[in-house]
Amino acid sequence: MMTETRSVSQGGASCVMELVGISKDYRGMAALKGVSLSLLSGRILCLLGENGAGKSTLIKLITGVERLSGGSILVDAEPVHFDSPRSARQRGISTVYQEVGTLPLMSVARNFVLGAEPTRGRGLARRVDFAEASRIATETMSQLGIRREIDGKQLVGTLSGGERQALAIMRAVYFGARVLVLDEPTAALGIRESALVLELLLRVKEQGVAVLFVTHNAYHAAAVGDQFVVLRRGEVIADFGRDAETVDKIMQLMAGGDELSQFAMLANERLQ
Repeated sequence: MMTETRSVSQGGASCVMELVGISKDYRGMAALKGVSLSLLSGRILCLLGENGAGKSTLIKLITGVERLSGGSILVDAEPVHFDSPRSARQRGISTVYQEVGTLPLMSVARNFVLGAEPTRGRGLARRVDFAEASRIATETMSQLGIRREIDGKQLVGTLSGGERQALAIMRAVYFGARVLVLDEPTAALGIRESALVLELLLRVKEQGVAVLFVTHNAYHAAAVGDQFVVLRRGEVIADFGRDAETVDKIMQLMAGGDELSQFAMLANERLQ
């Protein structure tokens, strides 16, 4: 059961989760160094950085896959110690990974309620209520803005990549996610499918969920983000609000200004 909520207010939004100076070492190698950030209800925080910046390590720490080397994690202003992904989920911390967690040969409805299937009957006559599962899945998808009519009986493998990602996100929200962690949800998607997922994130935000959008795509982050934190080599090098920086500046921060300038000069020379 979830503990009583005792959120801290920040500018009209409550702080659901706070990371305070967290660090992670692997055999003397620092993967994260003193990272601090706050996840607020109804806000999207975009965590940006190139490969190796420490984004995946941070996800593992806040979802109970790895243990902290230093610092602390607070949920509703209370220190927590997650010893497994299950303990994180019990506090409302849900994660949707880049490799979508759906089963292609199972129906949309069964995927949606997997592990929490509604049942009917009692005793030996008890069985999964597929009609109720289908109703839950289709109504939730419709409420959160999936325009195409989807039959709960159809196989998930018939959905597009964006729709499968959306299904995983909506399932997490339906089952009570207070913090939704998204690990590169648009990385493998085309433009139209990415737009579907980004639009869904805005709707999830309206539900009061705190969203951590982990990405290396500055354009996708700029489209939906309220707050931006840039990691480089395990450290926070920038933390700013919406409209404080341009997309080009974000890309420079992610890649390192000198390196990006060199590529830009080379590209200009080749185009002349």
